[in-house]
Amino acid sequence: HAAVLTARAELAGEDFYYLGMLHWLAENFDGADEILRKFLASENAAVEKLQTARSALTVVAARRKNFDEAEKFLNDYLRAEPVNLRERAKMENELAGSYRAAKNYAKAAAHGEEAYRAAKALLRDANPRARGLAEILDAAVTLFEIYEESGDRKNAEAALDNLRQTAAFVDSSPIYYYAIDRKIRFLIETGRKRDALAFYKTSFGLAAKDFPSKPLADDAVRRLKRREKHYELLGETAPELANTDHWLASAGTSSAGSGARSLRDLRGKVVLLDFWATWCGPCLAAFPKLTEWHEMYQKDGFVILGVTRYYGEAQGVKVNEAEEAEFLARFKQSQRVPYDFVLGKDALNNHNYGANAIPTAVLIDRRGVIRYIDSGTSAGREE
Repeated sequence: HAAVLTARAELAGEDFYYLGMLHWLAENFDGADEILRKFLASENAAVEKLQTARSALTVVAARRKNFDEAEKFLNDYLRAEPVNLRERAKMENELAGSYRAAKNYAKAAAHGEEAYRAAKALLRDANPRARGLAEILDAAVTLFEIYEESGDRKNAEAALDNLRQTAAFVDSSPIYYYAIDRKIRFLIETGRKRDALAFYKTSFGLAAKDFPSKPLADDAVRRLKRREKHYELLGETAPELANTDHWLASAGTSSAGSGARSLRDLRGKVVLLDFWATWCGPCLAAFPKLTEWHEMYQKDGFVILGVTRYYGEAQGVKVNEAEEAEFLARFKQSQRVPYDFVLGKDALNNHNYGANAIPTAVLIDRRGVIRYIDSGTSAGREE
């Protein structure tokens, strides 16, 4: 459509606005930049369209890291009317991300704060509500990560505390849980585990105080209680895999490393424990990504162990342990899983790692210390 419009003779005025926006929608940012500048120079343009053009040009300049130009367009936008909160949030967020990539954390934080403020104001008019909540969460996480990367612990924690309070105000127990969970993990990651566990214990009372609705407070507490074992394990030496009956290596592939049969044998490598079962759909859906990681990173000392146990069935049929072990070996071959499986005699390993729900992923560093642990599937888990 942009090409069709470009071919027309004697374009002028709002023609440039629509042509520029067609390029913008097509993600042809060079074309959008060139044409929208022409629109800004046109006479008697509608103020709403001028503002939208300025917002697009701000984003394009920010992505190119032309910061002086991006700041100029943003300032021009803010000096004019009307100011659309969604456009404001987009510009501020784009500048925050680009400054962050350039490691200019002071500028990144300033724009991140404005993006977060705009996202919170947008919730009043958000339709659907889920979109508004997602925008608040994205802006808050970006702001937290800017402060985290810059080493500003105080403001990083403040960003999460504000997100917790905002979540309570807008009646979102999932976001409330996220804010507390992320702060606990941040405290552990920065060597303050005692503070983290103390904060965890006070979080139940915080939820009851912050939420006017008891069911929402109860939901947040329920989510947090499921993580108690994980918080205890983070930053600690990984428990050895216990009561293992079979360690199924893959013939013809690089297995868990030279006949390894314990986590201690794997010290010096990064180990991912994937707790799974053959009857768990989300577990099987993770196989392609895990296989990809195995193929990409095993040369760097990355090892995946698929940890499962006897469940007394195979494809819905009751079997004894010998039959289940044989089925698991055939299953591994048929699914072409290139990393090792570890089969436990009972649920002890699941208990030791808090893997009461599956899939559960545990990431262990080269020193044998647990750095990440979580249950379920999500984009955040994959990241």
